[in-house]
Amino acid sequence: MLSVVRSDLFKTEYQAQAPAAAGMTLQHSKAIKYVVNGECHARQGAMVAFRGSLQFEVKSQGVGNFLKRAVTGEGLALMAVRGQGEVWFAHNAQSCFIVDLEAQDALTINGRNVLCFDPSLSYEIKMVSGAGMTGGGLFNCLFSGQGKIGLVCDGEPIVIPVSSQAPVYVDTDAVVGWSSHLNTSINRSQSLKSMLRGGSGEAFQLMLQGDGFVIVQPSEAPPPAEKK
Repeated sequence: MLSVVRSDLFKTEYQAQAPAAAGMTLQHSKAIKYVVNGECHARQGAMVAFRGSLQFEVKSQGVGNFLKRAVTGEGLALMAVRGQGEVWFAHNAQSCFIVDLEAQDALTINGRNVLCFDPSLSYEIKMVSGAGMTGGGLFNCLFSGQGKIGLVCDGEPIVIPVSSQAPVYVDTDAVVGWSSHLNTSINRSQSLKSMLRGGSGEAFQLMLQGDGFVIVQPSEAPPPAEKK
């Protein structure tokens, strides 16, 4: 006779449910479930569990994206998940969110915050306009087309409206992403005299102007080293 195990672990919100339709949904705040019927794309090493007939392969990003990633260190290492089944994605117990893009939308995302996305979306590593040669976000990932992106955030995000009359200044180590049509430039908020005295730690920010939004996370720490 099988024993009955009783624990809070078996609450409904923790249980893997039967798949309802292809695509991604939140398993809970720390993981995304993707029902694969063909293919999906994700950051390498993000799979924590799967069931069904699935294969995980390195995804080619094209020569242009490969060279940009090799030179700048920006972007992300991708894998393609192919077959039929369910897969769960997570990264370092970070908070997970799903963004649903329409055909006319475009979103610029820091590569470290991308978890998974639909193959219907176009992906390109782009230089951040107006960023000059300042580090910490010189290149980011541009997503366009119709489909969903699964994002991770170090803590609960802050979504800030941006307008032409009220530009927003964000730390390049905290920014997650922004509306791609926004104008960007680098702002210096510290005098040279202060910098020579050791600096405040807030010398430069990314300034965004236009009509849209920017997403930041409550963390300025460098992202953890990627698994090899």
